[in-house]
Amino acid sequence: MNKLITLLFIVFTSHFIYSQSDFTIAFGSCNKPSMENMLWDDVISLQPDVWLWGGDAIYADTDDMLKMKKDYEMQYQQKGYTKLSEKVTILGTWDDHDYGKNDAGAEYAYKKESQQLFLDFLKVDQSDPRRTREGVYHSQEFKTPKGTVKVILLDTRYHRTALTRKDKKYVPNTFNEGTLLGTKQWEWLTQELTNSTADFTIIMSSIQVLSSQHRFEKWANFPHEVSRLFQLLKTSQAKNVIFLSGDRHISEFSKTTIKNVPYPVIDFTSSGLTHAYKGFTSEENKFRDGHVVFTESYGVLQFNFEQKKVIFQMRGNGNSILQEISQTYP
Repeated sequence: MNKLITLLFIVFTSHFIYSQSDFTIAFGSCNKPSMENMLWDDVISLQPDVWLWGGDAIYADTDDMLKMKKDYEMQYQQKGYTKLSEKVTILGTWDDHDYGKNDAGAEYAYKKESQQLFLDFLKVDQSDPRRTREGVYHSQEFKTPKGTVKVILLDTRYHRTALTRKDKKYVPNTFNEGTLLGTKQWEWLTQELTNSTADFTIIMSSIQVLSSQHRFEKWANFPHEVSRLFQLLKTSQAKNVIFLSGDRHISEFSKTTIKNVPYPVIDFTSSGLTHAYKGFTSEENKFRDGHVVFTESYGVLQFNFEQKKVIFQMRGNGNSILQEISQTYP
């Protein structure tokens, strides 16, 4: 009898917690299909409205498109993921390892071919604009009786020009040198934000937007692109923009304020799903809010439209909450 009461309490409590969310997004990155993913059952139990891939859904790193296709097939059949895909809307962007080559950009010779395989993996219809567009960037609105969330997925690979390397580190390019998104994607993003009427706008970038002091890939390697992005947040007046990112094999919250943007800007990095940087010791990030999580995890955003509040959670195996912050928006 005691066990039954305990079970009912857990079920009731779980339902109560989840019911406070009017809309739930789960997301993650850095997933090797050959490794066990212990988190899919946890994601399924959370019953999110959408799952977002933040990049590196597979680790193909190849010019062989047949190998890449087999890697995607292996991932699709990964225990738990097939079930998730049957229950939840799945959207995503890619990063370097599912794009085809480590740290690659516009120079990757097979990007057109790899784009079609990535879209096949996401079950994107042949009539979708992404099938003929240069790059996998995409947006979708999710309307609920209480409010709307717009999801924008950027492509930081297809048009990205050369990085600057110094002493085995990526350092910022000269201001106005190079591009991360390319001309057409910038024009598209400007329209997407300017025309948005959503209560919240989620922008998925495979690489980190705010963290700027580490030696890896990041928006800060293109300082003029960061400046342009921040200016766009002001001029577009899109409501409550939140950045999501992956790539790093660590999870962290970064937060900053931008003049004339009436809310704090958060970049929620969640990585990785099957393998994490467990040897992590320290890394500077002047924007960090909280601490770094360096075990396998996925990210969760729970929206409350009436309170204009978002709860951000890093969740581990067994749906343990590894770190959480909340933010109320204007």
